[in-house]
Amino acid sequence: MVHIGPYKLDNALILAPMAGVTDLPFRLLCRKLGAGLAVSEMLIADSRLWNTRKSRLRLDHTGEPEPRSVQIAGGDPAMLAEAARLNAERGAQIIDINMGCPAKKVCNKAAGSALMKDEALVRDILQAVVEAVTVPVTLKMRSGWDTDNRNAPRIARMAEDAGIQALAVHGRTRACGYRGDAEYDTIAEVKAAVSIPVFANGDVDTPEKALQVLRHTGADGLLIGRAAQGNPWIFREIDHFLRTGSQLPTPALDEIRETLLGHLNALHAFYGDPMGVRIARKHVGWYLQVHDQDGTFRKYFNALDDKSAQLDSIESYFEDLRNQEVFAA
Repeated sequence: MVHIGPYKLDNALILAPMAGVTDLPFRLLCRKLGAGLAVSEMLIADSRLWNTRKSRLRLDHTGEPEPRSVQIAGGDPAMLAEAARLNAERGAQIIDINMGCPAKKVCNKAAGSALMKDEALVRDILQAVVEAVTVPVTLKMRSGWDTDNRNAPRIARMAEDAGIQALAVHGRTRACGYRGDAEYDTIAEVKAAVSIPVFANGDVDTPEKALQVLRHTGADGLLIGRAAQGNPWIFREIDHFLRTGSQLPTPALDEIRETLLGHLNALHAFYGDPMGVRIARKHVGWYLQVHDQDGTFRKYFNALDDKSAQLDSIESYFEDLRNQEVFAA
């Protein structure tokens, strides 16, 4: 079993933090379906900006199982330290520092993966945050700034020296964004360079790929992000495969329907109207991209502006799918 500080994870599979995706309803769902840990959406370090509705929702951990991990982002050591302290006071049990986000709006403010270009600043940030809190601090980063500057192993050693308790490494550079295939050699170098847990991230989308990446990198576990969108079952499928070597059957239509309806109800309750209805649309798009390949239903669904209409339409859609299965049989 993998530990992060005093916390023993149920397994070594972590839902990666994704802005606009890993809200409380999705984190709860992924934990229920097999994730050993689910990291919150990125929270900007400037606490003066936390009074917005978006930030208040990101700070909500009601009913979330332990350990609760909160990701913070910024480029000022003192501000990040204060953000870590305030979140720990609010119940965060793990603080995660974002040095992995490649988005321009983050990197242009010298945060996210842009920080990897300034190793002196990285050292100051790591030391400031670790010293500010008594809870474990983790670091998520990329393999480097660009393909000529894959400095993750050097930053990993710096992080361990500063007291960071675990690392997550995405196998792309800042310059790569999400283009091309993730590479895992740098993650293997990071694992060889430190003694703290290392989690591999990037393009892990099947149980077989999970095993391949773990074997190639020697990593202690995996961070799974985009592959979980619309497919929260991926955690139990990978966990089962890693433990037994056998594949779980794909979820039956009835389970997909019940999971999706439960997720929509949770989104509607968490966000209220009209925000819950809007956010539900992207999740339905992810869930149904396999079944609704031409996008006809999703186009119809995206025009609905009432939560009851959304739920009724999902019921009807799956009833039609069941009838098609019966007819095909």
